[in-house]
Amino acid sequence: MNQLAGRKVSVKVPATSANLGPGFDTLGIALSFYDELEVEATADGKVVVEAIGEGAGEVSVDETNLVAKSLLHTLKHFGFEASGLKLKAHNNIPHGRGMGSSGAAVVSGIIAAKGLLEGLVEISDENLLEIATEIEGHPDNVAPALFGGLTIAWQDETGPKHKKLFVHRGVSPLVLVPSFKMSTALARSLQPESVPHDDAVFNVSRSALLIAAMTQSPELLLAATEDRLHQNYRASAMPKTDELIQALREKGYPAVVSGAGPSVLVLANGPTERMAAAKLVAEKYSEWRVLLLAVDFKGATVVTNL
Repeated sequence: MNQLAGRKVSVKVPATSANLGPGFDTLGIALSFYDELEVEATADGKVVVEAIGEGAGEVSVDETNLVAKSLLHTLKHFGFEASGLKLKAHNNIPHGRGMGSSGAAVVSGIIAAKGLLEGLVEISDENLLEIATEIEGHPDNVAPALFGGLTIAWQDETGPKHKKLFVHRGVSPLVLVPSFKMSTALARSLQPESVPHDDAVFNVSRSALLIAAMTQSPELLLAATEDRLHQNYRASAMPKTDELIQALREKGYPAVVSGAGPSVLVLANGPTERMAAAKLVAEKYSEWRVLLLAVDFKGATVVTNL
């Protein structure tokens, strides 16, 4: 629709880490590491994507690009068609590493569409989460990318829901990124369809404890990040990830698989503990990239130039 032509938006979306140990497909946090996107609606009938950084030369650069697909899908959802789009994606979030790159791409497109439709359509947080979940398949990564902070995501008969919580200031995230990738689909395929009753109860207790640790009592993070639901089953596909997690936890550092992996997330209790964990990795596991991050509390943002 030509009424969009000439509109420009700039979008910023945080990386995320889902599961956080026991909170499988439910818990996630937003991290201070960002993908940025510039979008201009044009009138030439073309969808053109320029990818800079992660994925450059690998991701598609037309309407099949995940960011573009999500943007076009959202416009169509609200009854609009873009006669053309020009996207410039500055990708910092590593692909295939368990830091929510696909969720960030989906959210980038959706938030860009929201910006382009400013003044034309009112789009609620519920609309955003519903569309993002429809595209991504589950809400545990897109919820923190959209809204920031620590999110609990679930679905009921009316659709996806989320609750945003503010994280205790003592929680100090450390993300350790390897050079190798991991397929989320492969990681999921390694899990059994059912788990022992004792393991289910174990994870319920640790998930409840994790909410308390993240929001009130970070000294409990080591116990709160224990898991029996998914990490052990996936360990065989990520032996180096499992080795690093075990080494960190034996020293008392709350390390877990970040999302589907293979990155490792350490939810340290304060900057001193985080620096000690980072030093251990630098000395003995130097092939891992060390990212000292904060919890992002804003989530996705958009600046509109109409």
